[in-house]
Amino acid sequence: MNLAKKLLWFLIAAVGAGGLGFIAIARGEPINAVWLVAAAACVYTIGYRFYSRFVAYRVLELDDQRATPAERLEDGRDFVPANKWVLFGHHFAAIAGPGPLVGPILAAQFGYLPGTLWIVLGGVLGGGVQDFVVLFCSVRRDGKSLGQMAKDEISGVAGFAALFAVLSIVTIIIAVVGLVVVNALKSSPWGFFTIAMTIPIAFLMGIYMRYIRVGHAIEASLLGFVLVMASVVGGRYISESHALAPYFTYSAIGLAWMIVLYGFACSVLPVWLLLAPRGALSTFVKLGTIFLLAGGILAARPTLLMPPLTRFVDGTGPIFAGKIFPFCFITIACGALSGFHSLISSGTTPKMLSKEGQARLVAYGSMMMESFVALMAMVAACVLKPGIYFAVNSPAGVVGQVPAQAVATISSWGFPVTTQDMSDLASKVGEVTLFNRTGGAPSLAVGMAHIFSGSLGSSVVMGIWYHFAIMFEALFILTILDAGTRVGRFLLQDLLGHFWKPLGRTGWYPGIIFTSGIVVAAWGYFLFQGVMDPLGGINSLWPLFGISNQLLAAVALCLCTTVLIKMEKSRYVLVTLGPLLWLVAATMTASVQKIWDPNPALGFLAHARYLADQLVAGSIPVSKIAETQTLIFNDRLDAAVTFAFASLVLVILIESGRNWWLYASGKKRVGLREAPVELSRLTA
Repeated sequence: MNLAKKLLWFLIAAVGAGGLGFIAIARGEPINAVWLVAAAACVYTIGYRFYSRFVAYRVLELDDQRATPAERLEDGRDFVPANKWVLFGHHFAAIAGPGPLVGPILAAQFGYLPGTLWIVLGGVLGGGVQDFVVLFCSVRRDGKSLGQMAKDEISGVAGFAALFAVLSIVTIIIAVVGLVVVNALKSSPWGFFTIAMTIPIAFLMGIYMRYIRVGHAIEASLLGFVLVMASVVGGRYISESHALAPYFTYSAIGLAWMIVLYGFACSVLPVWLLLAPRGALSTFVKLGTIFLLAGGILAARPTLLMPPLTRFVDGTGPIFAGKIFPFCFITIACGALSGFHSLISSGTTPKMLSKEGQARLVAYGSMMMESFVALMAMVAACVLKPGIYFAVNSPAGVVGQVPAQAVATISSWGFPVTTQDMSDLASKVGEVTLFNRTGGAPSLAVGMAHIFSGSLGSSVVMGIWYHFAIMFEALFILTILDAGTRVGRFLLQDLLGHFWKPLGRTGWYPGIIFTSGIVVAAWGYFLFQGVMDPLGGINSLWPLFGISNQLLAAVALCLCTTVLIKMEKSRYVLVTLGPLLWLVAATMTASVQKIWDPNPALGFLAHARYLADQLVAGSIPVSKIAETQTLIFNDRLDAAVTFAFASLVLVILIESGRNWWLYASGKKRVGLREAPVELSRLTA
């Protein structure tokens, strides 16, 4: 590296460090959002250029001369060498679901500082490393799944526990992403029409790519994008029509049933008809919107109105209960460090990687992009007036059932807001009301519309930008629901195939329908649990989602650490062991608090006791008794699920630690289960 390059990298590092330092110590006057964007971009650049290179060539010793499974096992169906940029887009689309959008929005109740630091530093030092190393491990093992690798490299017990943990966790993840969509679209004819139209548009794209212009994905994506934008504009006229609006206005329960039926259809229909074209459209819209939002922030230079730390760092937050540690670090998973990514890094991606060296771009690079998305979401939340932010995101059960009660409660917290403020904002974005729109998606859409209208238009077009943002978020989220249901079906078929072989055959249609029904029923139950929760569902389900997701990351990092030890790379073991120790501390603390904390706002069992005591005292109206009994059952079920997840991960941690000790003491022979080495015949 010559002197000019050294000076350039020193300047980038100085801007990044200085920007983060300024963000961390700034007090009093609000700061400009450009500081966050500039500091994060510099840190991501340094992390990718230096840290990921260190991991690639010092720790993992990637070898482009070694044939990957995509080359050695090429079958034209599952194992297919892909262009690195095409694979980058596929991997990014698969990992970038609701987490990087919703998690930062919810965690903004603590202020912008804790979440921002976790997103940037967690992404560089934790998330990127996990995704990268898991992909490397799978590529060296013929594209095996996380559970299979845990069984081979740790122990049979760990593999069995990992399989059950992964299947259970995927169920919770899909339920939560479905709840976010329901909360974004309920009583919103404009939003519902726009999202509903993406389904026939996806059908059209699938038919276009399969029969009309075979393989022309860019043409199909452009056609789909034009039609989706027409749907966004057309939705405005639907919502303003007294004749048509009622046909596109649904309650949360009605939307939940539609989401369940949609998930079942995605799992049983041919992949080319719905899943693949939605993925292509989703990637096209995602990347374009991310860069458009970053450009809008740089052009509008909005001020962060949310303070760096709010009064809710004490754990009394209205959106979810719990202190910064551990709940900031499980609320923001995707965008910093997410266990769900390990399923993608050990799923389709290793079967399409042409060269080992491309794993750095595909896995670590995609994680940096997703982390940048999470930062954009944090900015979008924090440029809103805090009073508006809390009015949108706080459930009616906390702030009050009517607008006057809600604004009085929120204003008493020191975040002034009026019913007129909320009415004017709802009118601008084309909604009836924005009160109690829990789930994060509506407030993110308001923040994005605020930024876009400030840089790419005026408040006159704010409604168009708001529903464009809703469409953007729903495409993010439904991609995970589409793919997650299908992945859950594959996992269940793999498990049931041990008991009856026909159920394990992914091409047997009765087995597909049967296992799809079980998977959809499982996550559908938790979805309806969230929809009927008087506290909005997010209050209880998002922490459960965060805990389960981060416990899955702990499983992945146990595998990564074991593989490094077996590779005789113990001197570099902190690369994966450091993030693992942090995650275990955060997730186990959160698990204990969510199960046994005596505060009913935080602990599942405490809340169940509180409701049971009210039933005994006769404080519950007769019309609400059945609903309350359901809530008590759900609280106890959530506690049991959290306990089961934590127990499964403890089994894997104990098995991993036992093996690490045996390797270190020389009592167990180290043996890697890598595929045989074969020289590559592909050009880079």
